[in-house]
Amino acid sequence: MLHEINLPLILIAGLIAGASPGPATLAIAGTSMASGRLHGLALASGIVTGSLIWSVSAAFGLGAIMFANAWILEIVRVLGAGYLLFLAYKSARSALRPGELTLHGLVHKSAKRAYFKGLALHLTNPKAILYFGSLYSIGIPAGTPSSSLVIVIAAMALLGMVVFLGYALLFSSEFVRKGYLRMRRWFEGVFAIAFALAGFKILTARFQ
Repeated sequence: MLHEINLPLILIAGLIAGASPGPATLAIAGTSMASGRLHGLALASGIVTGSLIWSVSAAFGLGAIMFANAWILEIVRVLGAGYLLFLAYKSARSALRPGELTLHGLVHKSAKRAYFKGLALHLTNPKAILYFGSLYSIGIPAGTPSSSLVIVIAAMALLGMVVFLGYALLFSSEFVRKGYLRMRRWFEGVFAIAFALAGFKILTARFQ
């Protein structure tokens, strides 16, 4: 039944959504520039894990359960907005401190901590639930067997790894990091505004 699944549509939509600027890509870029490649890859891996969890949930019906219980989405929405606003605060505070080589609280002492921050960032993103729920409902017909769903989930996970780990490799390059060191406060100011806007947008959203 795999031939009935619109896998190209799913992958193209996933590529566009994953590669577009957002909280996940901002966090990966900031961590990679400020803490280096290892921590950037660790945070990106946490985001990939979060995507995989939402992908599996949507594919096997948990997304529909969450839609039917709006209070769950509301909890996730508030947690996600709060976390983004916290990152915005950390960015703004750091941008106002001359000479401090940190970026919005994402300089990590360990790769493990970076991983779990990436995981928390994506698990508290309510738009990830809506994204995967819509994606699977459009691209996968009802009654699709579990074996076909597993193939789609694996393809989406591979795509996420390419996109998010690719961002970590890009922003941890020596050229990009040198640019960050020269314009650190400007970077942090931009990140503060971007995280604040994303948090405010999620906080004021009403998911139907």
